[in-house]
Amino acid sequence: MHAAPQARRQRAFVIVGALLLAALASLLVAGMTGSVALHVAELPDALDQLLHGRQDSLAASLLALRAGRALVAFVSGGALALAGVMMQALLRNPLADPYVLGISAGASVGALLALLLMCAAVTVDASALVGAVAVSMLLYLLARRDLRGGVAAEGGASQLLLTGVILSSACMALVTLMLSIAPEGQLRSMVFWMIGDLAGASPRLLPWLVLGGGLAYALRNARAMNVAALHADAAATLGIRVGALRKGLFLVSGLLTASSVTSAGAIGFVGLIVPHACRFAFGPDHRVLVPSAVLAGGGFLVLCDTLARTVVAPVQLPVGAITALIGAPVFLYQLHRLRA
Repeated sequence: MHAAPQARRQRAFVIVGALLLAALASLLVAGMTGSVALHVAELPDALDQLLHGRQDSLAASLLALRAGRALVAFVSGGALALAGVMMQALLRNPLADPYVLGISAGASVGALLALLLMCAAVTVDASALVGAVAVSMLLYLLARRDLRGGVAAEGGASQLLLTGVILSSACMALVTLMLSIAPEGQLRSMVFWMIGDLAGASPRLLPWLVLGGGLAYALRNARAMNVAALHADAAATLGIRVGALRKGLFLVSGLLTASSVTSAGAIGFVGLIVPHACRFAFGPDHRVLVPSAVLAGGGFLVLCDTLARTVVAPVQLPVGAITALIGAPVFLYQLHRLRA
């Protein structure tokens, strides 16, 4: 009687454990790869120096620089993938991603305005966060009746999606205006930010706290997300607080998106293809899908950023271009497999 749940639990542990090892391997590859490669034999001494707060060797200095950037990539990719899982559960639409509701567009308006005014980097990050939060709050005010679950699930999701698309279009119009009046010297940094760039990213504690809180919330509500996805019309009769779940998914996914965009710019496709790939490989159970997406999304963005800074070194490419070049054919392949 208890064999099936135990087998599912063991399968979940194997999947998450394998993805954890793969994520650690991606961080190791990022630390060793660059214009000056590090050998495996140099890593123990370099790590020992960093743990003791020293950078006495070139290997330790390179590892510190690369590890910091890789950690930012990992937390950003994990947040985007988790936000994608939540958005797809909220909208009951497999094509939903973290940017579909216009939160990224709002962050772009704030960041590009700060760049246009030639503000400091910390001001750019703060402006991006303010823009993302402002659009999230405006979207919540406009769609709060739908989020309460007072309308049919499909109709409410469509209304929320349409409202987000309109807000995104308005924000992108403002972005176009700023790009059209920006001086030549500011255009490159503005375009790179919009595509997604980790060149100037620095490790911070707040994105990790946001990701940890979002992961805890998603795992706690994984069963409710399963029920809502499979039995949307009868979820309330099965004991699911549909209104509270929808509001929670919206707010937490918006916060995750804002945190990621603030750290790394508007990086596309991670929140779309990673949840799809994990769902295709491991099934739709959110108790497995949530941690799998976080680990796979983090590792995927770390590897993409490693390619971005090494493929045409010393020139560094925007990591958003790499994720799009990889993500588009992968997503088309997934769609083909689903239709086959």
